[in-house]
Amino acid sequence: MVSTVAAQRRALFVVALTLILAVSSYVTKAWAAGAVAIGKCGAYGQAYDYVAEADARAAALKQCKGTCTAITMKRACAAFAVDMTNPCGPHGYAVKSKISSSLNAATKKCYEFGGKECVIRAWVCDAKG
Repeated sequence: MVSTVAAQRRALFVVALTLILAVSSYVTKAWAAGAVAIGKCGAYGQAYDYVAEADARAAALKQCKGTCTAITMKRACAAFAVDMTNPCGPHGYAVKSKISSSLNAATKKCYEFGGKECVIRAWVCDAKG
């Protein structure tokens, strides 16, 4: 026979676990804005898990050296590729729902713009990306 105290402890444990799971799900959904900033000669900045896209954009731009452009994302991945033979030349970037797709698309764009040896310079995923 199970004591009342043991049953109460189990019930309290189940309630606490349910609350923890609910809060973690809310945090993952709420903190789901990111950005990657791209500049000349391979300069970049990245930010993820921000509440607002504007905050993520500002954080990524702050990390990037020189004049940079920021691309925002929501629950996705972004990648930035540069040409190793000329880092100040051709480059490509992409934002996709999965990391593999964004890496492939960024590399492909770099080659399309004339890159000879394109490599990933930076990548970032936000929340479920």
